[in-house]
Amino acid sequence: MKPIRTIAIRGGHGLSAEISTYGAKILKLIVPNNQGEAKDIVLGFGTMDEWLQKETYFNAIIGRYANRIKDGRFSLDGKDYQLPVNNGTNSLHGGVHGFNEKVWEVVGQSLHSVSLHYRAADGEEGYPGNLDIYVTYTLTRENALSIRYEAKTDAPTIVGLTNHAYFNLEGEGSGTVHNHTLQVFADAYTPFDDTACPTGEILPVEHTPMDFRQPVRVGDRIDDPFFAPGRGIDNNWVLRKEHPDSQAPELAAVVEADGRRMEVWTSMPGLQVYTGNWVERNVGKSGRTYDVQHAICLEAQSFPDSPNHDNFPNVVLRQGEVYYARTDYKFV
Repeated sequence: MKPIRTIAIRGGHGLSAEISTYGAKILKLIVPNNQGEAKDIVLGFGTMDEWLQKETYFNAIIGRYANRIKDGRFSLDGKDYQLPVNNGTNSLHGGVHGFNEKVWEVVGQSLHSVSLHYRAADGEEGYPGNLDIYVTYTLTRENALSIRYEAKTDAPTIVGLTNHAYFNLEGEGSGTVHNHTLQVFADAYTPFDDTACPTGEILPVEHTPMDFRQPVRVGDRIDDPFFAPGRGIDNNWVLRKEHPDSQAPELAAVVEADGRRMEVWTSMPGLQVYTGNWVERNVGKSGRTYDVQHAICLEAQSFPDSPNHDNFPNVVLRQGEVYYARTDYKFV
């Protein structure tokens, strides 16, 4: 394995972060609340050995395709592709060894920003085309952690990237996220089958537990039988887009707890909200125990299984095209 580096970046108002070249992961994200009390709000571990062995999706860049692909199969230009199956009958988060397990290269760095590059080889985890991916983390003047994604390919392929940050606005290791409030700016969602893959339908959130158009205390909704029984939320919302053809980020969600308000702004079409339903019980970086429902992930991304549904957003990238997306986690 290549040497692993950690890069510290700083913003204003006490905002700071540490980024690792392993999985392009956010190791720390320090955010003050409205009383000036600064806490690390992402789950994680104290040593690189633990990062390598435990909960490998924590705060990582996910790819080549985030979320699930039904039966690990898709067709592109008349050719069928079979991906490794690693989540029941489906392929999840890029396969058995996705981008979250790769060592990335630093290609740019400043006090406030770091840019990372990874080249996924043709055939890696079953995906076609050599894909060059660039991810830039920036702590902006607007008090946001901004994540910019770009990718290019030398052959037709599919691309769907995200960051899988596990947030707890009360501070990592503080217990459940039940006292967080969540608002999602979406009028529709993609229902899924018994394997957690979309059926292809797009349904209204109205009169369903998926209706978070007004702020909802997470603990009041998380154990609704509509969601994973005994686990929590792991669902995709169809984001409301006022300018669907623009690449400019729009407001997708707001989470609040402990005097911290985090807005999610993204150019992506979907938002997967996941409440750490399958977090293994283990000790985190502060020496406190992590468990189920101790984090909330707000994964701005393409829809799950988009390659198999013509009515979902296009995820095909071809030679000469540039994949571009941006998500900002803004603290106000």
